[in-house]
Amino acid sequence: MSSPDAKRLKTDDDDDAPYELIYWPGLPGRGELIRLLFEQAGVPYIDHTIDHTKTPKEARQTVFEYIDPDNIGDATNLPILAPPILKHGDLVLHQLPNILLYLAPRLGLAPKEGNGVFLLNQLVLTLLDGFVNEMHETHHPIATSLYYEDQKPEAKKRSKHYLEERIPKFLGYAQRVLHSEASGGETWLYGNKLTYADLVLFQCLDGTNFAFPESLKKLRESRHYERVFELYKRVKEQPNISSYLASERRLPYGDGIFRHYSELEKDVQIKLPEPRPATL
Repeated sequence: MSSPDAKRLKTDDDDDAPYELIYWPGLPGRGELIRLLFEQAGVPYIDHTIDHTKTPKEARQTVFEYIDPDNIGDATNLPILAPPILKHGDLVLHQLPNILLYLAPRLGLAPKEGNGVFLLNQLVLTLLDGFVNEMHETHHPIATSLYYEDQKPEAKKRSKHYLEERIPKFLGYAQRVLHSEASGGETWLYGNKLTYADLVLFQCLDGTNFAFPESLKKLRESRHYERVFELYKRVKEQPNISSYLASERRLPYGDGIFRHYSELEKDVQIKLPEPRPATL
């Protein structure tokens, strides 16, 4: 069990059931975006991914039991297709955006009601599209069932377009959000306070930096996206996040969403946007 020192938050609908994260062992992957919420909020959670009482084989078996084709759920829960999986009391959820939407208000990282719920979800969905879903396609552009080595030429072509066109587009969008009036001060993405959207952006940038270090260095040093990278540093310096990053709970990158293949950065010519007038 992961047990930060901070006291567990209480919410109106809290039934004292533990939060349980079920994911593939040994990989940060999409599960990492969920861990960051727990860690920032200082909320204990059971992480079956790094349960030291289980072998990796046993941890994988926990996932397989949920996604087994013969598992048709129960009277209150639908069947599960794939991890990450969150179990909270009698409720079992999958789909990363759905889990984040469920957790964030309960952990004090999003409003519980009002337009902000949907504005933050909109922002997070956009970030996940650009930095998680499209990132995965850089090393598995044809099929997830094929090894990377079976689709290297296609991966190289996909990565070139991703780095030259898509990453600047999504970084530019995050920069625009930080300049927006709704951000509330250009420090955080929404409402002038840290929310789960900031944690998602942090993890997206951290993973991208592992996968494509040379390209991200060029984008960072261009200063076109200065506020985005300042936000990354600000999240990294949060006491709970800083402590987590230095702990054994922070899994190293490997064969998950964020992978580093140096050949995928060769022959990449990132197109930086033209400077805009200060009035725009």
